Amino acid sequence: MDTQHVNNSATIRRLLSTPGRWAVVGLTNNPARVAPTIARFLRDELSMQIIPVSLGAETVMGEPGFAKLADIPGPIDVVDCFVNSSKVGDIVDQAIAVGAKAVWLQLGVIDEAAARRAKDAGLDVVMDTCPKIEYPFR
Repeated sequence: MDTQHVNNSATIRRLLSTPGRWAVVGLTNNPARVAPTIARFLRDELSMQIIPVSLGAETVMGEPGFAKLADIPGPIDVVDCFVNSSKVGDIVDQAIAVGAKAVWLQLGVIDEAAARRAKDAGLDVVMDTCPKIEYPFR
């Protein structure tokens, strides 16, 4: 049974309209990357708390960074993944392990097996789209 993930509009609406803690994996200070633009949108327009996650654990937008999800103190509502599809499975597994409530795989980030693991673990899953595209809700 290899079913393809389909995004649920009610889930997207709830995630984008409920203030929460978003761990943004792949968030750096590099202005050539799209992650800082989307993180700023989440923080400034949607009132989300942003937690930068990158291998360098750099501070981004004034927020201290972390190297991995397990290093983040407190609950994580959404793990927003700006990583290559071939690497996102590990991030999803980390999200499951730390008890995150949802994973959001950005536009072009697709891993059906990881999405299935997350759903099976009780996480909400959004895949292959961007909060800025989905808001205000389609």
